[in-house]
Amino acid sequence: MSLFLIVALPFLGALLPGLMISAGRQACAGVTFMVTLAALVGLLSHAPAVWAGEVVMVGAEWLPALGLNMNLMLDGLGFFFASLILGIGLLIITYARFYLSREDNMGEFFTYLLLFQGAMVGIVLSDNILLLLIFWELTSLSSFLLIGYWKHLPEGRQGARMALTVTGMGGLAMIGGMLILGNIAGSYDLSVILQNRDLIQDSPLYLPALILILLGCFTKSAQFPFHFWLPHAMAAPTPVSAYLHSATMVKAGIFLMARMWPALSGTQEWFVIVTSAGLITMVLGAVIALFKHDLKALLAFSTVSHLGLITMLLGTGTPYGAMAAVFHILNHATFKAALFMSAGIIDHETHTRDIRRLGGLRHLMPVTFVIATLAALSMAGIPFLNGFLSKEMMLEEATHTVLFNNAWLVPALATIGSLFSAAYCFRLIGHVFLGPVRDDYPAKPHDPPFGLWGPPGLLVVLVVLIGCAPFLAEPLVKLVSGAVMGVAAEVPDKHLKIWHGWVPALYMSIVAVVGGLILMAIFQALLKAWDAAPRPEAKTIFDAIIAAVVGLARAIILPLHNGAFSRYAAVMALTVVAIGYHAWTTGAVGAPTRDMQPAGVVPIAGWLMLVAATVGLVFLHRNRLLSLILIGIVGLMVSVGFVFFSAPDLAMTQITVEVVTIILLLLALNFLPNRTPIESSVLRRTRDAGAAIVGGLAALALSYHYLLRDAVTTPISEFHLANSYKGGGGTNVVNVILVDFRGFDTYGEIIVLGIAALLIYALTETLLNGPVRARLLNRKPDQPRAGDMHPMMMVVLTRVMMPVVMMVGFYIFLRGHNEPGGGFIAGLIVSIGVVMQYMASGFSWASDRLRYPYHGVIGAGVLVAGLTGIGSWFVGKPFLTSDFEYVRIPPFEKFELATAAAFDLGVFLAVVGAVMLSLESFSRLARRAHVRDPEHPMDIDPSRNDAEAV
Repeated sequence: MSLFLIVALPFLGALLPGLMISAGRQACAGVTFMVTLAALVGLLSHAPAVWAGEVVMVGAEWLPALGLNMNLMLDGLGFFFASLILGIGLLIITYARFYLSREDNMGEFFTYLLLFQGAMVGIVLSDNILLLLIFWELTSLSSFLLIGYWKHLPEGRQGARMALTVTGMGGLAMIGGMLILGNIAGSYDLSVILQNRDLIQDSPLYLPALILILLGCFTKSAQFPFHFWLPHAMAAPTPVSAYLHSATMVKAGIFLMARMWPALSGTQEWFVIVTSAGLITMVLGAVIALFKHDLKALLAFSTVSHLGLITMLLGTGTPYGAMAAVFHILNHATFKAALFMSAGIIDHETHTRDIRRLGGLRHLMPVTFVIATLAALSMAGIPFLNGFLSKEMMLEEATHTVLFNNAWLVPALATIGSLFSAAYCFRLIGHVFLGPVRDDYPAKPHDPPFGLWGPPGLLVVLVVLIGCAPFLAEPLVKLVSGAVMGVAAEVPDKHLKIWHGWVPALYMSIVAVVGGLILMAIFQALLKAWDAAPRPEAKTIFDAIIAAVVGLARAIILPLHNGAFSRYAAVMALTVVAIGYHAWTTGAVGAPTRDMQPAGVVPIAGWLMLVAATVGLVFLHRNRLLSLILIGIVGLMVSVGFVFFSAPDLAMTQITVEVVTIILLLLALNFLPNRTPIESSVLRRTRDAGAAIVGGLAALALSYHYLLRDAVTTPISEFHLANSYKGGGGTNVVNVILVDFRGFDTYGEIIVLGIAALLIYALTETLLNGPVRARLLNRKPDQPRAGDMHPMMMVVLTRVMMPVVMMVGFYIFLRGHNEPGGGFIAGLIVSIGVVMQYMASGFSWASDRLRYPYHGVIGAGVLVAGLTGIGSWFVGKPFLTSDFEYVRIPPFEKFELATAAAFDLGVFLAVVGAVMLSLESFSRLARRAHVRDPEHPMDIDPSRNDAEAV
């Protein structure tokens, strides 16, 4: 199976749970399981090649100019993490099927889970760091949805926001680091970057890149001082916690440190930063976990601690440290997922996670007791369980690590971390399962069905199997370790075994276990001291920082962003003028190369009319109807200017747009007062006038100087003129640009036009069904209305003109590729013809004869245009590349057929639908505002008194 398909399967599968939930919860979970299983099977199909030491790579160009390519790479490291993500994902899906209640939307849950799963698989298989960054941010977004899945819980919403804030900020920092790293290596492909260790580490930008990348890793993997967000993510459902904390999200930072290990490790900067952060996190997380009463909070801080352990091992920069880190990643995934699922079982059956309300569950929940106890003992580092093996390797590596010229610092802190780790594991077992059975459980405890304990039970089997027979995991660990260290390094000739002799690591381990038992014996006294001791709360600090940032933002933004559009326009205009003036005065502007052309009487007269209408609009703009008339004059004079400058396409478009706009604004004026109230002071109007005059003079000066000088470079118009016919098959350069050279722009514009029309329709629906409806029904016109609501002459004239308009529109559409015209203009012409029917015969009469809804016309237009563009892909050309051919059908002469006509048809339909939907929406408002609506055209208002009229 292609690596592309392995990554794409979870994303494609995310469409299915929401559909299959209608068939039942079993079908919803089943299809999610099958999607994940298919991706896992596809991954395992590459296992022989990976085990043989090969690196499977696929790639496709995406944005090669930016260095962003769809390159995927599968080596031992990627195979290991992808197997954990998909394998444990199967267990989580099974567990979630029985964990979620019927009130939970299972389809939504599994959709989020598959999106997150796909993003994680994308991270571990990416060979391009820019592509990796995209998947990295997708994990933040999808985990936000998962953590906040229980939207009714305030702590769930807050935990999701905190996780997104912290990991998102780290992701932004990492983007900068990755860009620097790619710039140093000269490529954004990981396979190239990892081969340029010396080049990267010798660069003066190595340290900034390292710090920024580690910020991303530390925030994602909850390393000090960013550890606080992880426990607050516990408000998520337990399947989410088990998945995120064992094999996926929090391991993303660990994965990236392991992936970048060949290029970034081995320096003093890497050693000090990574090792120190890991040690502090390991100890701090273990200490806090011991005193947590919430079972999931205890496990969350234990995750923080063990992630610190792995980070510390990677920070040592030694091959043995990398090997120990890989082994602990595997072991941690097994026992931590089992522990979280066990915690979910306890919460599910007892209705509490408070350790103080539990105890004695070994008698009531024996199966859960065995599973959780074995997993907890493995986490504590007890022999014959897999956690013991990797903990011993960690302690062995710690004895050889010297930090800050102190040979005892790392071993001592590692032992303390292990001691507290053993203590909270013993507390979990003792305070939850041991002791007498209580009679005050919130609910009667009992073991759940197999669907809940089966997945963690399978993981515990692996815990015991690896712990008793570590040689079974040795080939995998060495394969992955080799991928972490790179081709230039050699995997340590060490074997995974239970007994290493009487070595310092064994004594440190004994101290940790015995010390953990001692802490349990004096736990109550320690708890009192812990509660009484003053200590900073990370969440309080985080909330205070966020509140301060929000306050600062409000203090800066609110005075500036006060909703006054005139202020925004003035500031923007003056800023543009100031920057332009600076560029003009400091730049090299050559002397004029053209002479002024003489202006005739007609152009001067037209210009004076345009100026007069514009000035009149400034002084008379409070009269809305008069303003609309002046706007129409300005628009018509602009279209005359287009004709004068030999731009018939623009002139036709301007005229038709002007007609439609005036009609639309007339309908809108029906609901507004005739005059605009004065809302601005004289000082503000003077300021706005000054800014407008300055901006206008600047535009005048720029145009004047530009028109007197030849272009420095060849204008793009020459390219379009030279390639319009041979490239697009049309002699109308403007239309060829719209449907071919810049067809993607046109496609986006018709989508925006359709969205605008739908928004107008939605606003109309709100008005018609909301509080405004009563005011519309009770609205009385200010002036007496004409009795002849639909004049017979206008009705007859529009009926006669309709087929003529349609024929003209059809003609304009067909000629558009070679003569002035096209789908946009034709759509506006046809829209005017249809609007005339509404105006002449009334809304009811016209709407009763509407066969196709305007929503569908918009959709059909976008669909036709899109399918036309997609058709280019089948012949190996870019999206919306047109083609043309000349054909001859006797007895007609040879004529041209161009695919651009189909795209233009989509434009035509979208324009007609958007314009008519907008006008229909206003017409419906106008109809609702009137007391009566004639059933037939040419009706005479029965309220009209002809005698009084005479």
